[in-house]
Amino acid sequence: MELLLDPSVWAALVTLTALEIVLGIDNIVVLSILTQRLPPEQARQARAIGLTLALVLRIAMLFAISWIIHLTYPVFSVIGREFSWRDLIMIGGGLFLLVKATQEIHASVEGDGHASNSAAKASYGAVIAQIALMDAVFSLDSIIMAVGLAQHIEVMVAAVCIAIAVMFLAANPVAEFIKRHPTTKMLGLAFLFLIGVALIADGFEVHIPRGYIYFAMGFAAVIEAFNIWAKARRERAAPQAARAESKPATRPVSVAAPSAGGGASDAGRPPRRGKSPQKQRRR
Repeated sequence: MELLLDPSVWAALVTLTALEIVLGIDNIVVLSILTQRLPPEQARQARAIGLTLALVLRIAMLFAISWIIHLTYPVFSVIGREFSWRDLIMIGGGLFLLVKATQEIHASVEGDGHASNSAAKASYGAVIAQIALMDAVFSLDSIIMAVGLAQHIEVMVAAVCIAIAVMFLAANPVAEFIKRHPTTKMLGLAFLFLIGVALIADGFEVHIPRGYIYFAMGFAAVIEAFNIWAKARRERAAPQAARAESKPATRPVSVAAPSAGGGASDAGRPPRRGKSPQKQRRR
């Protein structure tokens, strides 16, 4: 009850939740790319499993915080450079993202043989394993950040639960949007490169501010949104232009107006000549 009445606890909860949601952008992009090859129903199920695993791993790591802290201790050194288990996990996750992005770009450009349902179903277990691997990488990074910002484990658990709930709401719409617009998939793969490079840099303790990465991602997303909007306008205008070109040109037909005393049947007849006044006097 004391925590609920402490303003600093609420400030820590809001700050940590916002940062967890921002860090969750990486997770959503990776989930969307990894599940693209699966059938729609399996893709939604895989995303739900991935986010559930992310929630379970984060909460488990929070309750094993003393063990997580030990992961930051050096375990060996190479040429005077010390590496911890956290560094190795970051480097391994970053390399995985670079390899995965390269494979997906190659498959998109060159084509592949994974279009059949049997192949997609056979790869379901591999996709789940890849999602679990990336969940572990992102969860470790997220929990280490949470420990540095909050002092109460209840606040950390609440922030993680709120962030995962937001990710649940955003995962399917983001994935469906990428599926409807294939060009955004290539943009997402470029994001995977950025995220992978950032993870490898973190593993070597060369910290790249996430603000730079998210600004680049946001700027590219805005440009792509303008491209999609312009393409939609062109597609809407194309049928109208085609109908206008295919419509035959008609020449206007002039119809003579009927005389004042005549009916409709006299409209096309030549006017009758009346008798001259001189002939009328002779009679």
